[in-house]
Amino acid sequence: MAKMEKIMFTPEGEEPVEFYVLEQTRIGGVSYILVTDVEEGDGDALILKDLSKDGETEGRYCVVEDDNELSAVAEVFESMMDDVKLE
Repeated sequence: MAKMEKIMFTPEGEEPVEFYVLEQTRIGGVSYILVTDVEEGDGDALILKDLSKDGETEGRYCVVEDDNELSAVAEVFESMMDDVKLE
């Protein structure tokens, strides 16, 4: 198995957190990444939405919290990854 890409997520006013990128997709011109807190096994997963503008060198991500958006994006990730069920 290939080593997963790691990213550092730095929420404003909080300590940085490392995540492993499981998958990424683009829907309606918006990029999303599916990340987890562990490299192997069952861990917590989050879907992050890229808020950065064209030309910015660093991505700016926020956790997808809108239930409709979260459900739609989770369905896309589940279809991309046969062995993953997002709850």
